[in-house]
Amino acid sequence: MVEYVDAAKAPLKNTGQIKIYSQEDFEGMRKASQMTAGCLDALVPLVNPGVTTQEIDNFVFNFGKERGGVPATLNYRGYTKSCCTSINRVICHGIPDPKKKLKEGDIVNIDVTYIVDGWHGDSSRMYPVGKLKPAAQRLIEVTHESLMRALAAAKPGNTTGDIGHAIQEYVESERCSVVRDFCGHGVGKLFHDMPNILHYGQKGAGIKLMPGMIFTIEPMVNLGLPDVRVLKDGWTAETRDKTLSAQFEHSIGITSTGCDIFTKSPAGLFNPMEPETGAAA
Repeated sequence: MVEYVDAAKAPLKNTGQIKIYSQEDFEGMRKASQMTAGCLDALVPLVNPGVTTQEIDNFVFNFGKERGGVPATLNYRGYTKSCCTSINRVICHGIPDPKKKLKEGDIVNIDVTYIVDGWHGDSSRMYPVGKLKPAAQRLIEVTHESLMRALAAAKPGNTTGDIGHAIQEYVESERCSVVRDFCGHGVGKLFHDMPNILHYGQKGAGIKLMPGMIFTIEPMVNLGLPDVRVLKDGWTAETRDKTLSAQFEHSIGITSTGCDIFTKSPAGLFNPMEPETGAAA
């Protein structure tokens, strides 16, 4: 049985209970999340051929330091970097490296989480490196659209299964696959909390969405099969068939009518395939 608890009275740990947050809490999340979104916007002109993923990591660390934000990944469970940089067939948790340079035609997901006043603002988005091949561009478009459809399903009265179904139905209709080894998660004063948000599922299944819930939605979509392999470093996850992978992520809060997108891009740059007009999120 799922138990919902008042976040103000819940212990600061993952108890398996789903925390219900206040409007004041939403403002705390928005502050942290907007720092993250601002950093992801500021990275756009930096992502070019020849730039190393360590340079990206340095930028993320310094951006937060100048604004009072601490990268949540830094020293998290032994991880030593301020962000994740996942290139081409890397699905998630790619480790920045001073020897790893971006190349023309690459696609890279940059995943940033800042802690501000105890709140975690968690978001990631895709960046094209120079001119992309049509398949890479299409994958980014499909992955972005899958998140937009998930956000439309994130409203009170629906379930976590409705979110997963919206993603899976669309992605598979586009002849791509949804990664099942990783999921979205509750977020707030904890980096990873309940509930888990699967990116596949059936309508009406899972946990009922209620106003005050806060979590991430972060679909990972592959051009080929959904199978994953984790490298010897214990972090880097890549497609087993070596096809391209893409991911977009927002931190959101459920409201009385829908959802509040905390990590919405201030400059409208969340969707890199629409650089001039920006996207809805």
